[in-house]
Amino acid sequence: MARRNKRVILENLEVIDAGAKGKAVAKAPDGRVVFINNAVPGDVVTVQTTKKRKAFYEGTAISFSQLSDKRVEPVCKHFGTCGGCKWQHLGYEHQLYYKQKEVVNNLTRLGHLELPEVSPILGSAEHYFYRNKMEFSFSNNKWLTRKQIESNIEIENKNALGFHIPGMWDKILDIDKCHLQRDPSNAIRNFIKAEGERLNIPFFNTRKQEGMLRTLMLRTTSTGEVMVVVQFFEENKTKREALLYSISEKFPEITSLQYVINNKGNDTIYDQEVICYKGNDHIFEEMEGLKFKINAKSFYQTNSEQAYELYKVTRDFAGLTGNELVYDLYTGTGTIAQFIAKKAKKVIGIEAVPDAITAAKANAQLNEIENVAFLVGDMKNVFNQGFVNTYGKADVVITDPPRDGMHKDVVAQLLALAPEKIVYVSCNSATQARDLALMNEVYKVTRVQPVDMFPQTHHVENVVLLEKR
Repeated sequence: MARRNKRVILENLEVIDAGAKGKAVAKAPDGRVVFINNAVPGDVVTVQTTKKRKAFYEGTAISFSQLSDKRVEPVCKHFGTCGGCKWQHLGYEHQLYYKQKEVVNNLTRLGHLELPEVSPILGSAEHYFYRNKMEFSFSNNKWLTRKQIESNIEIENKNALGFHIPGMWDKILDIDKCHLQRDPSNAIRNFIKAEGERLNIPFFNTRKQEGMLRTLMLRTTSTGEVMVVVQFFEENKTKREALLYSISEKFPEITSLQYVINNKGNDTIYDQEVICYKGNDHIFEEMEGLKFKINAKSFYQTNSEQAYELYKVTRDFAGLTGNELVYDLYTGTGTIAQFIAKKAKKVIGIEAVPDAITAAKANAQLNEIENVAFLVGDMKNVFNQGFVNTYGKADVVITDPPRDGMHKDVVAQLLALAPEKIVYVSCNSATQARDLALMNEVYKVTRVQPVDMFPQTHHVENVVLLEKR
């Protein structure tokens, strides 16, 4: 091992695994684990470390003496600079292998759970262009790539419309083509950038908190509807209307064209008024004949086709006969609740976000589903014995918590309720494993089904069926 700039150089390391957050894993000569941000299993690399801890290093491969046969050529020219799609250089079948391995490792090593045979991960039919929602940021001081810097060519136009550089809140990478959302997404984004420049509308500067064009949201549905939301930092009616008019003329297929005037410090729109310029203030997604109304603030699974697969697994695991009372915890906008309602006697959904519950009720009415009810409140406060006394003892509970998993009080209430079955849908199998371990004395894991919602990334969903011992 040689030293350079006080950072350790580790030579000829064989990459043996893919680990947490999608990083490649090797072993250093001193026995420490090495997490590498730009390699894949099977590579043999020399690594310059960026962080050193008692049990591990973090670093970047600075040379490759052998390339893995698991590698593929990334399709996107922004790969390696953009923070998304970090596994584009890993063949899709290998992505699925490491995702499934992570789920099994978390459940067995973190949860110390005894598992049945785990079903093969459900891969996505679409490996690219699968997202129905994308958010981009404007900047008047774009991130320059190493190639641009080394060219020594003066770059006069520093406007950007794209993604944040990982770990840098004020740096935006200008995106020519993103491979995550179907057309007309790229055409709309590129037109809006060019038209904003033609109209001399200043792009935002995050550090100085000045400029006009701030963010862009694009939403699409499997039925072909399109929503565009342009966020402005300040109002200039002439420039705003000129831009929105140009967008509507260029893309008549846009179903919903909206805007926000947001001059607060952050660019979240959940506390802002969203104003409809043209079309509707919503778009519709469909699934098995059900229609879901989506507005600018709605949560909806960002991979529509795989959401359908995920919900089918959830319904299958619940094994409903039509006689069951079902609790749907963390129901969001009630998509799972409505999807399973025709197989249940009644479904009661609980969610902390008031707007989500409003949307859930509206969608249930739209779909003429009468055997669902939705309540709003903090799960650990609402889901208690008083709730059970009011609504009855659930036969089946479906829970789909955020990445942090369930609060310990919610787990305790589930154990007190003791339904025959619990279907646990998770976007983080590590916190899922923690929660399942707390229930392990009362419930056994009888089915496990990983689902890949996000190809080209390390993220994986997992569905587990718990049945009373």
